[in-house]
Amino acid sequence: MVNDKKTILVIEDDLDVLAMLVRHIDRMGYSVITATDGMEGLRKLESERYDLVITDIVMPYVSGVGVVTASKNKRPNIPVIAVTGYGKEPEAAAMEKKADMVLAKPVKMSVLKDCLSDLLRISKGKNGL
Repeated sequence: MVNDKKTILVIEDDLDVLAMLVRHIDRMGYSVITATDGMEGLRKLESERYDLVITDIVMPYVSGVGVVTASKNKRPNIPVIAVTGYGKEPEAAAMEKKADMVLAKPVKMSVLKDCLSDLLRISKGKNGL
């Protein structure tokens, strides 16, 4: 049997939030790889292929906006969900840089599940898979 489990990169500097996201995304049936800051996230984006990226917006070293920009420049068909607890300014910056979705913290897992499903289905169509 071919493993077609989707791999999601989650970049989040708050370890409690990261653990919660990993737990829920894993339960949804996805494979999860993590990074604890934007710099580590960018290194992982360079070295591996992911089906979707979830990034916090406000992080040390490289912000989530920087992650969105780099990700969209290198792999424009990979959906990116930006997450923020800081309101409209970071949200607007992420959307300007072409994040596919911006979610407010605390993220409702039912909303995240729907977003993941929708974005992965759309990207599958874009990639002709």
